[in-house]
Amino acid sequence: MDIETVRDQMVKQQVRAWDVLDMRVLTMLESLPRESFVSARYRDVAYADTQIPLAHGELMMAPKVEGRALQALDPKSGERALEIGTGSGFFAACLAKLADQVLSVDIHADFTETASKTLRSLGIKNVKLETRDGTRLDWTTERYDVIAITGSLPVYDAAYADRLTVGGRLFAIVGQPPVMEALLVTRTAEDAWTRQSLFETDLPPLINAVAPRKFEF
Repeated sequence: MDIETVRDQMVKQQVRAWDVLDMRVLTMLESLPRESFVSARYRDVAYADTQIPLAHGELMMAPKVEGRALQALDPKSGERALEIGTGSGFFAACLAKLADQVLSVDIHADFTETASKTLRSLGIKNVKLETRDGTRLDWTTERYDVIAITGSLPVYDAAYADRLTVGGRLFAIVGQPPVMEALLVTRTAEDAWTRQSLFETDLPPLINAVAPRKFEF
């Protein structure tokens, strides 16, 4: 089976079936070569309905989760996006196809280096990659229209939502295994945010993420 057919099946049988109906997102996923972002060992399952292992015990999100996240975030032309957790670079590439500028950071230098090569090979030029600890935001004073955290947070951290523009959207997966909650947080005013529960999933936590407090007896 050729790669275009497999990619088309992924979009129709996995992503659309999980209530992703935004045509901008579907068209982008149909055109972006996901296989370019996975190692040779896992290339045969690049379009499977599963998480794909990366180095350092990290995981590439399943296609349907990526689709739901992108649909919820709704990145638009002219908007600036921040991704916490570059991983393979695939989600940064998705954001780059929908938004204007993307900054993607990861604590692992090999992830940002590999992602940079992949993005460059595909002619994607509107992504800036930096090796940084994404659990700290003291390296930037900027605000973003879209923020995507592609590792989980054991405890919700409002610091990310504070970096949104008014009208900006944050995607975060919060909680502890085996079940975590995917959230969409929208900044509606300088001092107001709304929170929407999207779905349940499971993803490794960001390194150095704040752990939940333990009760002592």
